[in-house]
Amino acid sequence: MKIPKLFYAFAVFTCAAIYAVYVKWNLDFKTKDAALDLENQLDRESSQTDQSVFYGIMFDAGSTGTRVHVFQFSQKPKEIPKLIHTTFKALQPGLSAYADDADKSTEGINELLTVAKNDVPEKLWNSTPLVLKATAGLRLLPGEKAQILLDKVKDVFQESPFLVSDDCVSIMDGTYEGISAWITVNFLTGRLNAPGKKSVGMLDLGGGSIQITFRLSTETTLKRSSTDRITSFQLFNSTYQLYSYSYLGLGLMSARLAILGGVEGEALKEGEVLASPCLSPDFQGEWEHTKIMYKIKGQKAEMPLFESCSDEIAKLLSKKVHKTDEVKDLDFYAFSYYYDLAVDAGLIDGEKGGTLAVGDFEIAAKNVCKSMEVQRGEHPFLCMDLTYISLLLEELGFPKSQTLALARKINNTETSWALGAILHYMDSLHKLQY
Repeated sequence: MKIPKLFYAFAVFTCAAIYAVYVKWNLDFKTKDAALDLENQLDRESSQTDQSVFYGIMFDAGSTGTRVHVFQFSQKPKEIPKLIHTTFKALQPGLSAYADDADKSTEGINELLTVAKNDVPEKLWNSTPLVLKATAGLRLLPGEKAQILLDKVKDVFQESPFLVSDDCVSIMDGTYEGISAWITVNFLTGRLNAPGKKSVGMLDLGGGSIQITFRLSTETTLKRSSTDRITSFQLFNSTYQLYSYSYLGLGLMSARLAILGGVEGEALKEGEVLASPCLSPDFQGEWEHTKIMYKIKGQKAEMPLFESCSDEIAKLLSKKVHKTDEVKDLDFYAFSYYYDLAVDAGLIDGEKGGTLAVGDFEIAAKNVCKSMEVQRGEHPFLCMDLTYISLLLEELGFPKSQTLALARKINNTETSWALGAILHYMDSLHKLQY
């Protein structure tokens, strides 16, 4: 019987298909086997060095944006953990901008969670702590609105594959924010539990609040300070006693609004304009703060711009800031808007940071304000902001000759409070074996 040509063609195609499936299966098997061998090798190396690798995820819900920090650590028994990798992403606006439409807040949270999922190995998801700490933006909201936002975030977190606890989402008080930033800078500079190394102080200027934190070295400061400024905490089996205080409403954006004569969270009435002698006399424009648009303009004054602006800011700061004598004898790092304004004024390099004297802010303020009397320039708030910083540091007790270190990163790591907060949180869960 003659076999049709069509049958031959079908048989050849079938054999080719079977061979292709076999090759693909064999290749996949070898790839998976190689990946398993690599994973086992890493596990063996980790076991041989008795070193563990773990992750922590911290969401920073600030007044101007929400950021995710994914930290990867390694640790040998009885040693302080080492930070070996970080992943960072930020979204705007801040969580507080959704106060009247909380459902919209979850979109950004889910986007940032995807970043964490892509960074943390899947086998470690269920053992990796996931935390969100909100700062001044939510502190300034009415309690009920803030809680609704927090509940929305917690619902999203509980559906994630990461390790969450009852306190995984919360508003962080200003003192703890300062403590966490202090831990960060001293951890990154190798000054935690380091014999013979003196710790450094921390200055942070955020959008809604400011923090100052340093380790007490004299009994005088302890005796002269109110109890709400002195705090103790444990980390890595050591107890630290710090001076730490947060001034809510004195962050740069909140201070701008107050200097302009506005009220936090209140929109202007129709036809209303905010005026300030800290702006160029001929300036007119708009400024958005916490999703509210303000019409603003300059205000002519009899005195030069710097002097008239200084008087307005002095009124704002009067009796609101506590001066401490001990700060003049300590080394301090300054972060956030201290850094940004120093860059805008050309005082430090935008990438590398640098050091400057406290009085440099005043010198820069005088120069900028003088030039803005005739030409407003690219940064309409620069005279106001630099003058504010110079007076703020003076009120905190810093002499003009004192040197500050300004850094956005230390050892290629962002100098935010997030690192210190996740270390302290994980230590409290007994996940760090020190």
